[in-house]
Amino acid sequence: MKFNKYIFALIAGLSITSCYDLDLQPLSKAANENWFTDQKQVEMSLNTLYLHQFWPMFKDDFGSSIMALDEATDDWTNRTTLTVFTNGTLNADNSTFVKYTWSYSYKAISRCNTILNNIHKAKEKLSEELYERYIADAKFVRACQYSRLISYYGDVVYYTDDLDLEKAYTLERTPKEEILQHIYEDFDYAAQKLPVSYAATEYQRATKGAAYGMKARIALFFKDYQTAKVAAKNCIDLNKYTLYPDFGELFLSKTKNSVETVFGIPRSSEYGTAMTGGAVTAYLSRNVTSPSATASPSWDLFCAYLCTDGKPIDESPLYNPKDPFANRDPRCAYTIVAFNTNYFGYNYTPHPDSAKCWNFDTHTSVTNKDSKASDQYASYNGLTLRKWVDSDWSDNLEAENDKLILRYADVLLMYAEAKIELGEIDQSVLDAMNMVRARAYKVSYTSNSYPKITETDKSKLRTILRTERRMEFAFEGLRILDILRWRIADKVMNRPNYGLPTSAALCKTYAKNGYWFFPGTPQIDEDGCPDFTTMPNVSQCRVLSQRVFDINKQYLWPIPSADMQINPKLIQNPGY
Repeated sequence: MKFNKYIFALIAGLSITSCYDLDLQPLSKAANENWFTDQKQVEMSLNTLYLHQFWPMFKDDFGSSIMALDEATDDWTNRTTLTVFTNGTLNADNSTFVKYTWSYSYKAISRCNTILNNIHKAKEKLSEELYERYIADAKFVRACQYSRLISYYGDVVYYTDDLDLEKAYTLERTPKEEILQHIYEDFDYAAQKLPVSYAATEYQRATKGAAYGMKARIALFFKDYQTAKVAAKNCIDLNKYTLYPDFGELFLSKTKNSVETVFGIPRSSEYGTAMTGGAVTAYLSRNVTSPSATASPSWDLFCAYLCTDGKPIDESPLYNPKDPFANRDPRCAYTIVAFNTNYFGYNYTPHPDSAKCWNFDTHTSVTNKDSKASDQYASYNGLTLRKWVDSDWSDNLEAENDKLILRYADVLLMYAEAKIELGEIDQSVLDAMNMVRARAYKVSYTSNSYPKITETDKSKLRTILRTERRMEFAFEGLRILDILRWRIADKVMNRPNYGLPTSAALCKTYAKNGYWFFPGTPQIDEDGCPDFTTMPNVSQCRVLSQRVFDINKQYLWPIPSADMQINPKLIQNPGY
């Protein structure tokens, strides 16, 4: 989905206000009576559906550095700090992210319903094609928002009317299975009426491919593999999307509206929609800015990347724990800063004997704040994020990377996963997975110059698929959905976060004993996840924190308590 500069200005000037969380009537009745009378008013209303708050993924999406979706997963570490999602204390009161996800999803749904229930006022001024397209646009967004709600909260309040407060307070939860069917209906209408692409002179919002792809995502989450397969294949058969040739460039600010973007939302400093401040510095290392180095890829993520022979690190003879970035899938170094490489003009080395590092810009040796030899707050596990992080962030601490909500690589892997789970393993499955993997190596999937996937055993191919998704989509907000739908969250989220010893002196002893970077190799399980408890000399590592996931409740999020108090007919999820 491509946007042009005009939608930036429209979105940037809009605010989101509500006197209560379940925003069932975002516009006053009087305002509605005088609105939706021409194309311009309908366009303006549709544009509000694409505010970043309605599509949370990163820090700053809710207007402050609350949380990124990845913080609730085993891909992320923040020094010794945990969130309520990762320390087992999540409840109906203590997560702003839970509250805002719920409330902003309903704000968007209410706006969709308002458009759908009032657009008839402008029908005489619109062509039939445009009238149906606008309806499809609102239904697409409504389906996406309900998809998010039932994925995280299970049964939720479902409504399609403009509701007054009195009626709103009497609504009960609707079974998620019933809501899923309504979601399918909205996506189907959207796929039928939305264009494959837009003319350059048009406002460019949701497309036919986005409707197919997002339908595949929610169907896959609820294990409706047949629906997911068909929807993903429909998106593929549009022949509209291709994989961007350079995985590393795909996530930079300069790569706008790429050929891989099925659904995305732009950011712009000019129009006030860039990520700023603490949401940016969290991803930067100590050499670049301070305070920083609070968002780090976990050792769990790092060890999940395969070697260049296509084998996990506990099986590949190519893996060397003392040179852990060597011979790894290229996406490893595209996602995590490799040791002794140029990062914002500095040679990145967290090694404890590196009190100084080389500055490539000034051609001098400078204090190395990315090593505990010089800075006690350097990355606690030695790892720093490269993916998304762009050199142009450092001049004004503003990030303008496109928010990629759905890209073609995901469509390909969703198609492959659905076929695997259906037991329909054929060449199309291998081709889809190999296209994604080969792109990382910058070669054609038909070549033999990368570790091509040839496995056809269902169980083994499932492991490969899950590993492929983790390597491909790290720090894109998708890991949380994967570990929830695969029902492995209670395993991976009950393991420790490991890191380096506490001080420079201990780090040097650690390295002197031959334990740099790891004191061994962890075993990789059937889901592609490392188990550090099996690693030799793991006691030499520091346990930064102990993740906790309560299997009895955390596969669903709690309904915010404020909404429970407003509407006594809402029943809380078990355990909360």
